[in-house]
Amino acid sequence: MKIRVDKLIANMGFATRSEIKKASKKGAVLVNDEVEKNFGRIVDTDIDRVSYFGDPVEYKEFIYLLMNKPKGVISATEDFYDKTVIDLLLEEHTTFNPFPVGRLDKDTTGLLLITNDGELNHNLTSPKREVPKTYKVTLESDIEEEDYNSTFEKGIKLMPENIITKPATMEVIDNRHCYLTIKEGKYHQVKRMFEKVGNKVIELERVKFGALELPSDLELGEYIEITKEDIID
Repeated sequence: MKIRVDKLIANMGFATRSEIKKASKKGAVLVNDEVEKNFGRIVDTDIDRVSYFGDPVEYKEFIYLLMNKPKGVISATEDFYDKTVIDLLLEEHTTFNPFPVGRLDKDTTGLLLITNDGELNHNLTSPKREVPKTYKVTLESDIEEEDYNSTFEKGIKLMPENIITKPATMEVIDNRHCYLTIKEGKYHQVKRMFEKVGNKVIELERVKFGALELPSDLELGEYIEITKEDIID
C-alpha cells in the first residue's frame, strides 16, 4: 500500500500527524534506515521500512481484539450515557475505528470480539452462518435437565417477534449452573429462553464464540490482540 509516511505513523497509533510533523524535523522518522524529514513522503508498506523514534512502524489494515467484557459497559462504539467497550481500548487501537462484533447485554460479561474488519463481522453475525455462541448461565432455580433439553432442542417461541428459536444445546454444570449454546442472537435470547421454561437468569457470561474461547486468565475489562486465523480456525 502506498501512503504518506506521516499518515502511516498516525494510523498505526504512534502519534498525531502534527506531532509527527514536529518529530520528523528532529530526525525521529527513518525510512529504510535513513532520516526522513519530509513527513509527506509517499512510502510503500510492502517495500519500505519505517521507524518512529526507533520503533518499527508496521502497517496493519485490520485489528482483532478479544475482550472480557465487564458489566455496566455497552457493546457499542459510542453512547451519550454509558461507557462503551471502545472506551476501554488504548489509543493505539481506537485509531483503527473498531467496532464490536454482535453485542452482549449491558449486564452480560464475557467474550466479545472487536475489529474493524467489516467482511468478517458480516460472516460472523449473518444468521445464515449459524455461528455457535456458548454462555455460562447462573439460574435462580434448580435446573430441570430433561425438560429444558427437549424444549431447547425443539426451539422456543419468542414474542412479540413471533419467531421460533433455532435448536440449542445445554450442558449441566450443577443444579444452578449450565452452559447453553445457541446459533443466533435475538434480543435477550438466553434470558427469554429460560423464562419460557419457568426459570430466571441471574448471571450470564459468554465463554465461546465460534472458534474463540475466553481465556481463563483474562480479567474483566482486559483484552488481547489476536489474529484473523485465530477466529476462522
